[in-house]
Formats: sequence, C-alpha cells, structure tokens
Amino acid sequence: MRLATFSTGDGHHLGVVQGDEVADVTAADGRLGPDLGAVLQAGLLAEVAGAAVRAPRLPRAGIALAAPVLRPPKFLAIGLNYAKHVEESGAEVPAHQLWFNKQSTCVIGSGAPVHVPKASSVVDYEGELAFVVGRRCRHVPAGRAPEAIAGYTICNDVSVRDWQFRTPTMTMGKSFDTHGPLGPWVVTPDELGDPHRLGLRTWVNGELRQDGCTDDLIYNCFDMVEHLSTAFTLEPGDVISTGTPAGVGIAMKPPRLLKSGDLVRIEIEGIGALENPVIDEPDGTATGEG
Repeated sequence: MRLATFSTGDGHHLGVVQGDEVADVTAADGRLGPDLGAVLQAGLLAEVAGAAVRAPRLPRAGIALAAPVLRPPKFLAIGLNYAKHVEESGAEVPAHQLWFNKQSTCVIGSGAPVHVPKASSVVDYEGELAFVVGRRCRHVPAGRAPEAIAGYTICNDVSVRDWQFRTPTMTMGKSFDTHGPLGPWVVTPDELGDPHRLGLRTWVNGELRQDGCTDDLIYNCFDMVEHLSTAFTLEPGDVISTGTPAGVGIAMKPPRLLKSGDLVRIEIEGIGALENPVIDEPDGTATGEG
C-alpha cells in the first residue's frame, strides 16, 4: 500500500493511493485518521486495506498532500552513512553510527515551502530514504528489524550548514522550521521490496545534483533499528532518516546552496517524488502569523 495523509475541509485524513485516485479511509472508518502516525499508535494499520475497499475515491491531482506522519514522536537522522558522501566530505568512515535529532516541528509535506531562515543563508538539501517505525519495540536484532518497520518514504534533511557545524550534536542546524520535508507518502515493505537497492536522485531547478543508490549505505536500515533500539524504545510513528548520498551543495566547489525561488525534487525508486519550493522566511513567523 501507499499511505498518504492529505488535507480536507475538516482537517487531515489518511488515504490509500491507488493509481490516479486516493481512497479516503478516514471517511470510511473514522478511527483511521487523521494521519498514519495516529493509526500506527492505535494499532490499526491492519484495518486500512479493508477500509480502502469501501472508501470513497478522490482524484489524486485534486488533493493537497501533508507529511505522512504529521508530528513524529521522534525524528532521527544518521550522518555520514553513504560511502561516496563520506569521501566528498573529506571525513573518515565512522566507526559507529552517528545520530542526531531533528525536532518534529520541522516536518512539512510535499509541495510546502522550505524557508531560507532569517538567521542564515547557508541552506543545503539532502535527499534521503526514511522509514517509519510501526510498533513499539526495544532490543531488536537486525534479523528481526523488518518486523518493526511500517513503511518507507522520502526525506529532505534540509541543513543550515553554519549552524550545523557549530556543535557536534548538529541538532540546531538540522531542525529549523520547514526543514524536514517528508513524503509524498509511505510505501509498505511488501510493495517496496528490498530497501537497500533503490535509486535516489535529487534535482535543484531541474539540474541533477545527487544520483546514488541505497546499496552505498554503510549501515543499512536494519542495522539502524538494532543500534537505536539498544538504547531506547522505538515507538509507532517514529521517523528514521538514513543518510544522504554524494552531491550535496556544500561539497561543491564553489558551494551551491539553496536560495529563494529554487525547487528541490527528490525521487526514490519504488516510492515516488518529494518536491518543495524554496522561499525566504516570511515576516511574522515569530508571532505565528506567517
């Protein structure tokens, strides 16, 4: 299944994407909403397929997509996890997984604008495969990690590089509002197949910047589940972003960073495309008016 969260006149609904249509499963069963995160937390994912059969259909072109998980309990991302990206960064291959936190308030959906913040213009893209945790779990061995994953999506780990490099935790530079685009939907593992053989490409204004494959991951998705669950409980709706391939703007000579008017498009084989325009941070965001 392809599970999408979309905006309606009465809030958000969960839908199943079927070709050019979306089955509104929240309309069919009010328990199944408003987003995938809530459905996972309620333990109702198994009910979605049945609800999709009787759900009203909407034209996909007419709906406004939101992030599949509107407010993840945790939003975690790994650094330096593609061999070729490590090489372009001039870094050493990490001896251990390097994790940082993205605040869940940075999440937006496909089509929503990414802000160049008032605090910095050093803004970069990072196209990434992400996965959504499907069940509460701890101490999960890599061999059983697929059981903990509800599905896969695309993340743009937007990074404010000067803020990122100020501290080793990187959280401030990774968590500006609007800097966590997710989408366009979540594809369940049975439909996607092997997550470690997927082409990943990023374009800025139609120019190909990243052209990688998830077979270049240093630590794969299942390694990540094992590592993270050693320390803390993973919860339904947690979003885990798996790192970016080579081709980021900061590594180019000279650097090629994002600016207002740009359009970033990230495609991952078997999932789809996440596309976001870039604008200057509007006035009024400090007071909630923007």
